[in-house]
Amino acid sequence: MLTKPSVLFVCVHNAGRSQMAAAYLTHLAGDRVVVRSAGSAPAGSVNAAVVAALAEDGIDISAEVPKVLTVDAVQESDVVITMGCGDVCPIFPGKRYEDWVLEDPAGQGVEAVRPIRDEIRARIEALIADIAPASP
Repeated sequence: MLTKPSVLFVCVHNAGRSQMAAAYLTHLAGDRVVVRSAGSAPAGSVNAAVVAALAEDGIDISAEVPKVLTVDAVQESDVVITMGCGDVCPIFPGKRYEDWVLEDPAGQGVEAVRPIRDEIRARIEALIADIAPASP
């Protein structure tokens, strides 16, 4: 990609998996990637166990709020990743779509969220290597 790639993470409530993925991509890729996250039925707040699990890894998302999925967000993104929750996104030609099947952290404690967090981090590291490798 000649310009800075943009990635949109989508889950129904935008309160767990998509928030973790967006936080890791922002944290690990810095300004090499434009990062968005959204949900079709956003929750009132980000899952507290998700906030705690990311804080253990030095990432503070306590000020994040779930956002509604818009057609514009999809159109403006190069890569659209749904988080295994059956969400429906508008499909536009020329975009890369992936569905990451991940356990839902909703209603679970930090102990159950940690393995989900770690799997998301590994997937984000692979995504960065693919779309925004570090300059030599």
